[in-house]
Amino acid sequence: MSDKTAVAKETKRAVNRKDMTRAQWTIHEMKRNWIAYVMIAPFMIVFCMFTVVPVVLSFILSFSTFNMLEMPDFIFMDNYIRLFLDDDIFTIALQNTLIFAAITGPVSYLMSFMLAWFINELEPRVRAVVTLIFYAPNISGAVYLIWQVAFSGDTYGYVNGMLIYLGIISTPIQFFQNATYIMPLCIVVALWTSLGAAFLSFIAGLQIVDRSLYEAGAVDGVRNRWQELWYITLPSMKPQLMFGAVMAITGSFGFGGIVTALCGFPSVDYAAHTIMHHLEDYGGQRFEIGYASAIATLLFAMMIGANVLVKKILSKVGE
Repeated sequence: MSDKTAVAKETKRAVNRKDMTRAQWTIHEMKRNWIAYVMIAPFMIVFCMFTVVPVVLSFILSFSTFNMLEMPDFIFMDNYIRLFLDDDIFTIALQNTLIFAAITGPVSYLMSFMLAWFINELEPRVRAVVTLIFYAPNISGAVYLIWQVAFSGDTYGYVNGMLIYLGIISTPIQFFQNATYIMPLCIVVALWTSLGAAFLSFIAGLQIVDRSLYEAGAVDGVRNRWQELWYITLPSMKPQLMFGAVMAITGSFGFGGIVTALCGFPSVDYAAHTIMHHLEDYGGQRFEIGYASAIATLLFAMMIGANVLVKKILSKVGE
């Protein structure tokens, strides 16, 4: 009897849906599920206050000059014209950011997934230990210290000491003060510390794949592990893949802390100067908030574009 009642209610809802506009139906559903909206209200309020509102304000202020003391003076597109036509340092920062993003984003994403795939094949106890080993550099505060000691610009640095001992060089190399070495070293450190939340989400995603799908795949003609990966594993964990992609994009475009920790601010000859550094320079030191907002808006647009592109690529997985 309860099943018939449920079917009748569902049929009545379907009929009512046809008689309502989209707005009316939305209001009706919100009233019906008001408890759920009350439950998520605290998060949505905080999210809007500290994420949505600042983004909107940054976009508005990007069309003004603002020093945090006086009222904004709207100058329309002047900040963007200055950014692209009259700021040579921004051109360097944009180039460096794209290089960092093009290398660290895809490489760290693939490396995180391949390592997660490998770790997933291990026994549970071994898997926990290996996961901690690979994840440790991401949470360790001594990461930069290790690299600074290894590539120290005197004979006490391990790399310089080894090269001098082997007779390859005669005087120590100032690795983090030489524009030739700064970019490659920062990229390597970024990749070494890139196994973060995306890495853990991939491991979790691999754990929840339904094992019966592999049996069904074998019946349908899946013959090797690579076919299992493409046709079964990846389509089953698309949410984790998308989350990992967002984290990789955010990390690659937000690259800056590593350079500052290793090379100082700014780096020699702006060799590793990124958009994040340019934003920090104008927003945190010069207090040209309008110009800094234009930089932030451009960086936000680049990240959104990269996310849309990745979403289209991931939609092709398993086809």
